[in-house]
Amino acid sequence: MQISARNSLKGTVKQVVPGAINTEIVIEIAPGVEVVSVITKSSAEGLALDIGKAVYAVVKSSDVMVAID
Repeated sequence: MQISARNSLKGTVKQVVPGAINTEIVIEIAPGVEVVSVITKSSAEGLALDIGKAVYAVVKSSDVMVAID
C-alpha cells in the first residue's frame, strides 16, 4: 500500500457496528489503545471488514492541535 497521508496506524478490527447508512469500526492499534472510525456501510462491506482483520487507520487532517493540562 502506498498513500500520501502521513499518519497511518496499523491495527486490528476489534468491533464492527453496522447502521442503516454508516458503520462504526473500532480498531485496536496497541493493547488497550483504540481508534474509532465511522465510514459508509457500503465502504465497510466493500472492504469486507470483520473482527480480527488487519487494517490501517489513516488520519488525514490539515490541523492537529496539541493541548496540555
